[in-house]
Amino acid sequence: MTLQPGDLLAITRSTGPQAGTYQLPAAALAELLNPSPVLAISGVLWSTVRSVAENSWQAICWSPELQLYACVASSGTGNRVMTSSDGIRWSPQLSAADLNWVALCWAAELGLFVAVSDSGTGQRVMTSPDGRSWTLRQTPAINNWTSICWAPELGLLVAVASSGTGNRVMTSSDGLTWIAGPAAADQEWRSICWAPQLGIFVAVSSTGGNQRVMTSADGRSWSLRSAASTNNWMALCWAAELGLLVALSSSGTGNRVMTSPDGSNWTSRTSAADNTWTSLCWSPQREVLVAVASSGSSRIMTSADGITWTVRSTPASISWRSICWSPQRSQFAAVSNSGTGNRVMVSP
Repeated sequence: MTLQPGDLLAITRSTGPQAGTYQLPAAALAELLNPSPVLAISGVLWSTVRSVAENSWQAICWSPELQLYACVASSGTGNRVMTSSDGIRWSPQLSAADLNWVALCWAAELGLFVAVSDSGTGQRVMTSPDGRSWTLRQTPAINNWTSICWAPELGLLVAVASSGTGNRVMTSSDGLTWIAGPAAADQEWRSICWAPQLGIFVAVSSTGGNQRVMTSADGRSWSLRSAASTNNWMALCWAAELGLLVALSSSGTGNRVMTSPDGSNWTSRTSAADNTWTSLCWSPQREVLVAVASSGSSRIMTSADGITWTVRSTPASISWRSICWSPQRSQFAAVSNSGTGNRVMVSP
């Protein structure tokens, strides 16, 4: 039987104060259950969803203020952005230019989505207040920008690059005007995050001897740190409730995870599989870390503590590139740069 909004549900309280039978409209029950109740299957059970185009989707993020997912791609003609309010039904959006958009973040205090590219001439940033209308912004260096994050406590956007000489970091206080600065070393910086409780930015690299981590308190002055191993570190996030930074690698044998409580001291962890791990995120509501990979038979792994990881079945063995968490929808969503009719997956 399918409940209709006008149906009445009988609720009986047998004893105690206000004992009796009461009627509750089905519509009111639905309202009480929004947001959805916590389910133990988050990050474990996944379903694929059709994207608006078979583009090479590279990054996804969620805006709580807009109640909107946005994705960017490195391929496609005039449609390298897509948006969705529920992770299921997606709408194509016109990108500011057909560049290789590879990273994306939401700066709530600015009211802006900000994306960076590893291609283009002089304008490798685009911004949008709504995920639909995008504007190109001038970049101070024509580098391969790979990752971007927002630090609300500092009012600062910081992006890192895998190319450039003495200018592999750029910063902006408004998303419109950017300033280039030196990284701790000219290495292939792949991912950056802000850890507010530590008051530092942390970035990881896929090259650079053993010093494949750098940290900064202001986004401008950076210090090299020793990684747990000389793996190709590709992804990074801060799990505030664990008090832990967690990084993932695309190389290594049984050690494609490393963790740190402070950004300076890192410890190798046993990865659930030697896959090409590309992205991860932390859900404080579910108390779980979820990682996705672009290779392997099972391309998802989860952890409650960042230390012990478990492989999960993937609904499609395609190249998963990015994952994010929506607390308002109680939902993980991930995107892929390959596949046919299945380049998005959601959980639960």
